Amino acid sequence: MRIATFNLESLDLSPGGESAFQRRAAVLAPQLDRLHADILCLQEVNGQHVPGQALRRLVALERLLAETAYRNFHVFGAGGSPEKPIADVHNLVVVSRWPARHSEALRHRLVPPLPYRSVTATPEATRELTLTWDRPLLHALFDLPSGRALHVVNLHLRSPLAAPIPGHKLDADRWGSLGGWAEGYFTATMKRSGQALEARLLAEQVFDADPNALLAVCGDLNAGEEETPSRILQAGVEDSGNAVLAGRALEALELRLPEERRFTLRHGGRRRMLDHILCSPALAARCTAVAVDNTDLADETAMVADDPRSNHAPLVADFGI
Repeated sequence: MRIATFNLESLDLSPGGESAFQRRAAVLAPQLDRLHADILCLQEVNGQHVPGQALRRLVALERLLAETAYRNFHVFGAGGSPEKPIADVHNLVVVSRWPARHSEALRHRLVPPLPYRSVTATPEATRELTLTWDRPLLHALFDLPSGRALHVVNLHLRSPLAAPIPGHKLDADRWGSLGGWAEGYFTATMKRSGQALEARLLAEQVFDADPNALLAVCGDLNAGEEETPSRILQAGVEDSGNAVLAGRALEALELRLPEERRFTLRHGGRRRMLDHILCSPALAARCTAVAVDNTDLADETAMVADDPRSNHAPLVADFGI
């Protein structure tokens, strides 16, 4: 069995954008086929309006997959509210060889929105804020041909870019004060860590039901394995100080890669590992190989606006199941 995770970077089909989609599909379709995945966790899949239908659909993804070996796979998506399950941008999608026994989008089911009083917002009447997650997480449960159950969680945590603070943004890209920017960066960190906490608490529920569960948490964490969101998710024995809890830790499989290959994004010459496959001990013990398709990964600071490639590299792991 092979699991892969890949941030497609705003896969879309905008009005009049047929040629742009075709250029992207010409690059992404063969890249997806190279992964040979049985379960594919995708991030940043945009939703499209369909004439005569109230809800958005993943039309761009449907068209892309139709050009690949995944054309007959099962597709599960989440990104908006329960009333509008497919959002306009940045949906999470799981593409699987097998149907899901259960799939669910979680957003504030296990961690409620965080009441927060700003210290810099102006005017003062705007200081009572509520911190909510930008996106849900997507949980799918599969019955494998071996008879074992497999839990897959697809994540896309918030970018560390500073969140808006009332009275401090001059426009989309400029701040009026460093104090406001600093608090925005702080609140963005809380949002990203809160998303990670919700995923960790979901993992705790999975382990409560089955201490030897096969669980993979995949996706773009916008964080390296040593940063707070990843630490919350991995929750190793060195963090808890309790060896009894070792069976609930999640292993970052990219650590099995040679250090020089351990990156999924290039930014200004710096290589970063932002995309991860974190596995329960029972699943990690069955991992036979880990690979990352980053040989020709472009530096995102040098990519032009209509570059058809994703600025992320896909990560894959094989399991003997």
